[in-house]
Amino acid sequence: MHPILLQLGPLSLRTYGALIAAAFLAALRVAKRAARLKGIPEKFLMDLSIILVLSGLVGARLFYVLLNTPYYASYPLEIFKVWEGGLVFYGGFLTAAAAGKLYARLHKISALVLADCLSPALALGQAIGRWGCFFAGCCYGRPTALPWAVRFKDPASLAPLDVGLHPVQIYEALGSLGIAFFLWVRLTKKPDAPRGQVFWLYVLLYGVLRFITEMFRGDDRGPQWAALYPSQGIALIAILLSASLLIAHAASTGDMHGTAFQNKK
Repeated sequence: MHPILLQLGPLSLRTYGALIAAAFLAALRVAKRAARLKGIPEKFLMDLSIILVLSGLVGARLFYVLLNTPYYASYPLEIFKVWEGGLVFYGGFLTAAAAGKLYARLHKISALVLADCLSPALALGQAIGRWGCFFAGCCYGRPTALPWAVRFKDPASLAPLDVGLHPVQIYEALGSLGIAFFLWVRLTKKPDAPRGQVFWLYVLLYGVLRFITEMFRGDDRGPQWAALYPSQGIALIAILLSASLLIAHAASTGDMHGTAFQNKK
């Protein structure tokens, strides 16, 4: 749509990079408010945010490169052009989650409480970040003749030009915004909820959203395994894992307000 936000001679500011930065700042603000509710020190959160961004960026880019190995084997320097797009969420999620859990353990802070605080912020960041994908033309949808199909016309766009496509980036942006709102209400209105509940709800809801939106993606999704693309397979595992934990917890306590998660880190 509009890959380059600002051009100053040889220097360019890409819309994707600007919106990713905006997503980080918005997510950080929400996370800080959530952390205050749970008594997590702000300095810890600020330090953690740097760790999460760096580890998440490495994981997201690495996963994307692995899914597009033939291209990057021919153009290895392109691996470092992260500002042009090309990140896989679940790759970044896994590496950031591992780094965050380790950092929380070192500071004797419950990883599940921390995950609860970060979940609404993460969903909000995704909602904004997907608009970056839309403007860059990455993560584009399948061809469609629906009235709301979008057509990319900028030659710098990563999507096929002048073809009606599903605006799948917007589908996910709106879905993620709804998830962020739901999780924020859950976190703030039910402060006595068991630790980890908001996080597992995020994993479940985003897994469902991602599984569905993958059906409308038109970009290269990598090899299929059992008729599922990699992101769909990971989303399905996330759905089954989170749903089983939430259902087992509800069955053991009779509701969703017990203590099944409270002794887990």
